[in-house]
Amino acid sequence: APHGNDFVAIDAGDWHSLALRSDGTIVSWGDDISGQLILPEGHYTAIVAGSEHNLALRYDGTIIGWGLNYFGEATAPGGDEFMAIDAGRYYSVALLYDNSIYGWGDEHADVADLPVGDGFEAVALGPFHGLAIRYHAIVGWGQNQYSQATAPGSGGFIAVAVGDYHSLALRSDGSIVGWGRNEYGQAMAPEGEYIAIAAGQSHSLALRSDGSIVGWGNNEYGQAIPPEGNDFIAIAAGNLHSLAIRKEPSADEPIGD
Repeated sequence: APHGNDFVAIDAGDWHSLALRSDGTIVSWGDDISGQLILPEGHYTAIVAGSEHNLALRYDGTIIGWGLNYFGEATAPGGDEFMAIDAGRYYSVALLYDNSIYGWGDEHADVADLPVGDGFEAVALGPFHGLAIRYHAIVGWGQNQYSQATAPGSGGFIAVAVGDYHSLALRSDGSIVGWGRNEYGQAMAPEGEYIAIAAGQSHSLALRSDGSIVGWGNNEYGQAIPPEGNDFIAIAAGNLHSLAIRKEPSADEPIGD
């Protein structure tokens, strides 16, 4: 991971990672087989990493994409009406200011059948299925052989995360619901109160309000064993790796390695 204590956002692709600095510039590391580490100039408010492509949202509501573009997944739409973004394997989505969802990329992918209408508050895209929150309820689409796109019928949700074949959702009371494929236990959400969730290929992460991280699921490469401590403010899960941002230390606290 890069050095510094000014990071405000992170995301992880299959084999590469992105981080956003407080000044709006982007840092990348990992695999660059498709040019996903060739960063655009400028200042941004949000970043997302797909399998081998990336998206970034500018302050003016426009989107830029780079990396693998075989299906047009990195060719961002024109316009300045976007407020959130996410990236899957060969497909991308954006949430507009009118709270509708717009998608581009592989038209033959299962994730291309996006829900229509407005009222959407958040969207998350995995390699093969997607989830969105609409009026605190969840809408799912795409591949569903493990019921990973079959959303729970209850409401009160504020965040969603999508793995390869499993899904996670965070309720307003801080509890987590998991469903879908569960061969490593990646859909078995822990009890407790949390403020953020992330889903990798077959592992999951959750951030507690006290700044500590919980991980579960596939741990072949240690991706589900988070670092110790309670000074974390953000988490992200890639294919087989995980990321976290530590809180910037105060002036009287030593900066770690």
